[in-house]
Amino acid sequence: MRLPNQLTTPSLFQQIQWVADPVGYMETAAQQYPDIFTGRIVGFGDTVVFLNHPQAIQELLTNDKKKFTAPGKFNSIGKPIFGNSSIAMLEGDSHKRRRQLLMPPFHGERMRSYGELICNLSTQVFSQLPIQQTFSTCVAMQDIALQVILKAIFGFYEGERYQKIKHLLASLLDVFQSPLTSSFLMFPVLQKDLGAWSIWGNFLRLRQQIDELLYTEIAERRQQFDPNRVDILSLMMSAVDADGQTLTDEELRNELITLMFASYETTAISMAWAFYWIHYKPEVREKLLKELDTLGDSPDPMSIFRLPYLTAVCHESLRIHPVLMLTLPRVVQEPVEVLGYPLPIGTVVAGCIYLTHRRQDLYPQPSEFKPERFLERQFSHYEFLPFGGGARRCIGEALAMFEMKLVIATILSQYQLALADHKPEQLQRRGVALGASRGIKMLITGRRVRQESPPIVAAASAS
Repeated sequence: MRLPNQLTTPSLFQQIQWVADPVGYMETAAQQYPDIFTGRIVGFGDTVVFLNHPQAIQELLTNDKKKFTAPGKFNSIGKPIFGNSSIAMLEGDSHKRRRQLLMPPFHGERMRSYGELICNLSTQVFSQLPIQQTFSTCVAMQDIALQVILKAIFGFYEGERYQKIKHLLASLLDVFQSPLTSSFLMFPVLQKDLGAWSIWGNFLRLRQQIDELLYTEIAERRQQFDPNRVDILSLMMSAVDADGQTLTDEELRNELITLMFASYETTAISMAWAFYWIHYKPEVREKLLKELDTLGDSPDPMSIFRLPYLTAVCHESLRIHPVLMLTLPRVVQEPVEVLGYPLPIGTVVAGCIYLTHRRQDLYPQPSEFKPERFLERQFSHYEFLPFGGGARRCIGEALAMFEMKLVIATILSQYQLALADHKPEQLQRRGVALGASRGIKMLITGRRVRQESPPIVAAASAS
């Protein structure tokens, strides 16, 4: 059976373009087939049907398991990093049980305890940046995100082990930062240990050193367990599933590494893009500052989190530059029809987040940054899905949004920033994510003093 709207470009060329220029690949295909097309890419199997229509994505993500399943094997490109027992690799009931076990630390009062930490780390990182000198916003956001991971997720604090693992994690996370190095994850044939100087050899040695530190930390925590600790590692260690089982040392290690990769690169890039657009569009910055000023000098983190225009700015940034390109692919289990096209058993299908966010019928003038669109209407989980969707939706979404809002609010309230230049940034592959090609260069022009502003400004923003 012929799959729908197959791209005619030779398979090898498609695979190379998918690795080197995924945005160009998707946009070119969507010009010809805006709702559904079939491509030949690496990472998720040879042939993948891309869905860009919300109705089709909803059917894919909410359908019963008899029609679509989401095998963990399609995260095989992450297997060398995450390991076999990570939630990213599990399937079916095993995945469901693990997700239920890991969800509590990312919600409710647990989140509140991280608010002050995030604000303080944001201030600390920016206080070390020189005035009137260009810096990479992506690097600054990575610094904040990494320290949030170390303290809120891992529970590490200042000391020799903290400094060592901070350096190792930063080095590991930067291994696959370009399209060239990302190809080592996409093409297993390249995964050869040719010594510490080689890309894959360097990765393996960094991974081994990090594993040694993590397993040592886990062993010490087990010997001297403190029930009062609120970091996510401690909470995961004390979590018990329905069968009374706790996570093994290997499972804890794998979940920590998965959370690190999921929350470091994606959160840092998302925050950097938000700063880019806030300063690329001066009217957005002014409106946002007026809303922030209504909270006073020492706002409660939860009050910041609930600000409507700040939320809209974050959502629009995630829409126009989603870090994730695709939902986790599903496999057809019985013959099914999507948008009028029959799909046979075994077909690999993925929702295309990037193209869905660029649909003219959903987001008029999709290339324009317009936060107001998120104040004027509410989008479904199949129209706006920066964290994926369905049962495989990112488990750290709540923490990522919390961190994004607090970092933006803290920095904007304290500093006057400007873009170093107004050359448009381009999307570029970073591992399985999309980053900014030039790092979003900015500079601090001075300190900022809060301006008194009447409360009606915030109310008007929410109308």
